[in-house]
Amino acid sequence: MKRAFFITRFFGKKLPYFQSCLNIRRQVFVIEQNIPEELEADQFDDKAYHVLLTLYDASSAAINVATARWRITEEGIKLERFAVLPEYRNRGYGKLILDYILNDTQHLNKKRYLHAQDSAKKFYLKNNFKEEGEPFYEANILHYKMVYQY
Repeated sequence: MKRAFFITRFFGKKLPYFQSCLNIRRQVFVIEQNIPEELEADQFDDKAYHVLLTLYDASSAAINVATARWRITEEGIKLERFAVLPEYRNRGYGKLILDYILNDTQHLNKKRYLHAQDSAKKFYLKNNFKEEGEPFYEANILHYKMVYQY
């Protein structure tokens, strides 16, 4: 069954959208990956643009399945907190959000970068990101700094 989707972008902790993003992030990062909750929700949430992908099925039922955020830093635009609910992975929803953010930030003419978990590195390589520097650990998970190549 083909589902329609809608992407909502908002700034800061705008409710109810922000709570939906937090619910997805909590499921993926806190429950699934055992990242401490105090590390997952941080001081940058109120200074970031958040993206929420919602699916609609034939009966118009809505389910929020993926989220991410981006924010401006001294180094450029940092893409963060990409999370797709487990049962919706490998269906292209992460790419939809990534493409949306890349398009949304293109006009800013700044370097776009992220810290990719080891498990997501291949995804970003396939989407025009290049590894920069040495691997490192964040929240006890191996990460790579990756920079978008225009």
